Amino acid sequence: MNELPSLGRFPYSGLRSRPDFDWPDGKRLAVHVTVNLEHFVFGEGGVDLDRPTPAPNHRGYLWRDYGNRVGVWRLLDLFDELELPIGVIANASVYDHCPESIAAFRARGDEIIGHGMTNSNKPSEMTEAEETAMVRAVTDTLARHEGAPPAGWLSPYLTPSDVTTDILKEAGYQYVLDWGICDDQPFWARTRAGPILAVPYPIELNDQPAIVFRRNTATEFADMMIDHFTEHLRTSAKYPSVCAFSLHHFIMGQPYRLHQLRRALEHIAARRDEIWLTTPGEIARHYMSLPEERQLPAE
Repeated sequence: MNELPSLGRFPYSGLRSRPDFDWPDGKRLAVHVTVNLEHFVFGEGGVDLDRPTPAPNHRGYLWRDYGNRVGVWRLLDLFDELELPIGVIANASVYDHCPESIAAFRARGDEIIGHGMTNSNKPSEMTEAEETAMVRAVTDTLARHEGAPPAGWLSPYLTPSDVTTDILKEAGYQYVLDWGICDDQPFWARTRAGPILAVPYPIELNDQPAIVFRRNTATEFADMMIDHFTEHLRTSAKYPSVCAFSLHHFIMGQPYRLHQLRRALEHIAARRDEIWLTTPGEIARHYMSLPEERQLPAE
C-alpha cells in the first residue's frame, strides 16, 4: 500500500499510552487565556464580521480597529479584576499603531508572543526569503520593546507555510502554537534545525471561528468555555492537560459579549486553587523541564 502524504513533523501518539506528569505543585490542569492584538493593513482584507466586502472595506477595517481603541481596554479591566495572567499574541505593527495597548500588558507582566507583522499578510503566501525576513523583523521589534526576544509564535491567521517552523527554530523560538490545535498536551516536533515544542492552542474555543464563522452567540461561547473547562478538570486526574482559550479584542471586547465572557472567566477563576492559571510560555518552560521519559519524543 502506498504511503499517504503526511505533515511528517511528529509521530502519532494516542492519549492513553502517554507518560504521566504533573504541572507545578502537583496540579493536573493548566489553563491559559490568550488575546490576539492584531492590526490590519487598510484596504488589504482581513476577517470580516458578516459578509465579504471588496477593498477598501472601511467598515471591516474600522470594526477590527475597535479592538485596538476600545475592546482591549474593556478586556484589560476584566483581566485585572480577576487577576488573570494573559498570553498576548501580538502583531509587531501594534507597537506603531497602538503602543498604549501592548504597554498595558507589559506593565501587568504578561507574556508577549510573536504573531507576524500584520494579520493582513499570511506566511503561507510568502517565499521563504520573505518569511525569514518577516520573522527577523518581528523578533527584533519585540526584543527591542520588551527587552528580550519572544519565546513563542502563532502565525498570522493561523496560516504557517511548509517552512515556518524551520525558520522559527533557526531564529531561536522555543515553542509554537500553530500545531497545538491537534492536542491537549505539549509535544515535540521536528524541524531541520532540531526539535521545537508545540503548545496547545484552540481552534474550537477560539472566538473568531466560533462567533464570526460558526455564528455562535456570546452566550453559547461562554457556555462552551465553561463546559470545556469543566470536562477538562473532571478528566485531568487521568490525563494532565492544557485547557486553552483564544480571544480577539475586536470580538469579545464588545460589551454585550464581554458580559458573557465575564461569566465564563469568573467560573474558571473560582477554581484557581485547583488549577494552574498560567501562560503558554510558562507551560512550555515547565514541560521542557520534565525528565525526558515524561515527555513525548519528536521521533
